Amino acid sequence: MFDWLDYLVRLLVENVFGISAASRLGDSIHFFIYDSLKIIILLGLMIFAVSYLRSYFPPERTKRILERFKGITGNIFASLLGIVTPFCSCSSVPLFIGFVEAGIPLGVTFSFLITSPIVNEAAFAILLASFGWKIALVYVVTGVIVGISGGILIGALHMEKYVEDYVYSLQAGTAVLPETTQKDRLLFAVQNVKDIVRRVWLFLLIGIGLGAVIHGWAPAEVLARYAGPGNPFAVIVAVICGIPLYSNALGTIPIAEALIAKGIGLGTALSFMMATTALSLPEMILLRKVIKPKLIAAFIIITGLAVILVGYLFNGIAAFLI
Repeated sequence: MFDWLDYLVRLLVENVFGISAASRLGDSIHFFIYDSLKIIILLGLMIFAVSYLRSYFPPERTKRILERFKGITGNIFASLLGIVTPFCSCSSVPLFIGFVEAGIPLGVTFSFLITSPIVNEAAFAILLASFGWKIALVYVVTGVIVGISGGILIGALHMEKYVEDYVYSLQAGTAVLPETTQKDRLLFAVQNVKDIVRRVWLFLLIGIGLGAVIHGWAPAEVLARYAGPGNPFAVIVAVICGIPLYSNALGTIPIAEALIAKGIGLGTALSFMMATTALSLPEMILLRKVIKPKLIAAFIIITGLAVILVGYLFNGIAAFLI
């Protein structure tokens, strides 16, 4: 898809910078420039398309839709809705309060809370550019499955008593949804592209920069020894390392791409990315304002185990996807 861009960047590195693209330095520079341009192009297109769709799902409408669904159907719909709603892990927490006080089952709210930060247009765009449509599609499907299964398990544990009492005492809002024209939706999509790119470009470049260093300089044998396919605990280690961190898919996918190029398993790298986006430390701190430690622990354990299973699944089927 981007062979033309790869060719132009290679010409830039070799003819303008005077550095061989086959050298470590040239390879790193090529990786950084090529991935930056490729991801920004796809990111802009994907954000515009999904933002237009998101204009139909403001927070109040999202809450009203979820109120209509019960049981496993609610978990499925909440997880699917998490794909098209504009919330990262931390910004999903305030909406969590609205879901609970509106009477939406706890398990359903967690299906949304898990899926929303994992699966988004940025992650899909970067995975599409970096690994192709098969991996991008499987990632979306598994992200939804993690959200559904995690929400069902949390709901089955009946842990409503571990939600802070004040949340249940809040009154549901009755906000009136304004009418939105097609022009408004298109302007919203354009503005969202500007806003998101402005907010994430630095994190994106840092992530790609780290990936470029790993791609050109990190010794493959060291990485393969500790996190390669020969280590049966590589996925577990990746998830444990990812939980305390805070990042979004924009920062983690370029690093995952570079690590995979060095021999680390596809599932191992993606598990690290999913753990970082779905189970970040700042999110846990915010959740503590709403739910009690036992429910937070259950959320981390259930989601973490699901992400680990996804990692091993990806490692097992990687040969069929790449």
